[in-house]
Amino acid sequence: MIPTAPIAITGMGAISAIGNHVTENFRSLVASKHGIGPITQLDTYHRGRLLVGEIPIGNAELYDRLHLSPEVACTRSTLLALLAAKEAMEAAAFQPGDGYRTGLISATTVGGMDATEQYYDDYLISEKHQPFIQTHPCGYAAEQMGRYLGISDFVTTISTACSSAANAIMLGARMIRAGLLDRVLVGGTDCLSRFTINGFNSLMIYTDSHCRPFDENRNGLNLGEAAAYLVLEAAEVAKRRGKSPIAYLTGYGNANDAFHQTASSDNGEGAYLAMRKALETARLNPTDIDYVNAHGTATPNNDLAEGNALLRIYGSASALPTFSSTKAFTGHTLAAAGAIEAVFSLLALQHQVVFPNLNFSQPIASLGIIPQTELREKKIAHVLSNSFGFGGNCSTLLFSKDHD
Repeated sequence: MIPTAPIAITGMGAISAIGNHVTENFRSLVASKHGIGPITQLDTYHRGRLLVGEIPIGNAELYDRLHLSPEVACTRSTLLALLAAKEAMEAAAFQPGDGYRTGLISATTVGGMDATEQYYDDYLISEKHQPFIQTHPCGYAAEQMGRYLGISDFVTTISTACSSAANAIMLGARMIRAGLLDRVLVGGTDCLSRFTINGFNSLMIYTDSHCRPFDENRNGLNLGEAAAYLVLEAAEVAKRRGKSPIAYLTGYGNANDAFHQTASSDNGEGAYLAMRKALETARLNPTDIDYVNAHGTATPNNDLAEGNALLRIYGSASALPTFSSTKAFTGHTLAAAGAIEAVFSLLALQHQVVFPNLNFSQPIASLGIIPQTELREKKIAHVLSNSFGFGGNCSTLLFSKDHD
């Protein structure tokens, strides 16, 4: 298979604070209905203090929906992943073992931390959480998913902070183009945990209100939980199966500005290089992009860096395509962000709409760029989706309605 062979996307699944499946997520996006609110599921000091993008379903109900025995130790991240992955597989209408080499590449940063931190509290007095110790490593969730879904040809995990799911999608595409797999389930999952909420709060980048991406007065993010997965296939495999693609993954890029452990360089070097590489891979020009789903975490550093990177790609604020961040809907879902926003990018292509950047009122003075603040119908052929992580790991995906 030649390196530029098209990668078809034949299925997608998602669960987030704004919907239990893809259709519910779309309805919330077009209605400007966000999912940010008080903490209700997680036992934490920050209940009543911080806002999150929480999925309003308890673990017991998730077990029931998946028909899992309570004796099976599954963390919340894994339960969310299984729901989203099942939806993607059903949409793609395939069963493992049908003769096509099928892989699973799943991303997470939290791993089994939500269970581990409960074990840490009671390990001296109770054995209740002891079975969950094996679930702590990030790779364990992917192994469980593979067994549950029946995928065994290739199973691996990506953990590169907030670019994790984007890198999982990218690795899946590269393996198909290299002729190593015919089809791959790719995406990411992360649940809320005390570890991540405390961590981001200690960095002083957690807002005490609703996040405001790309606003001059932004003062931090809201964390969220989500899982989302795509089914990627070699285009000829999808054609052979009689499956019409949702869209195509035509470009991708990964770069690292090696600037700081938790901050991006002010000029957005990593983001700039990732976007440029994605355009080169897709053989497209910046002017071909109709919509940018920005990383847009609403932290002072991130939005400045991403804004500068966009200006470096396009030259001026007036030349920028329509762009918005959807994190004010879901919260920042960490390793799942690249996948949930890939689903949102595909929904934008499917329905020819741009989703609004909520809570925006004043542009960043040094940038002068203004995101799309209301739902907008627009002819969209190509969408750029950005995901940037700690450690400077920056990734960009490029989705197209058709391929040449």
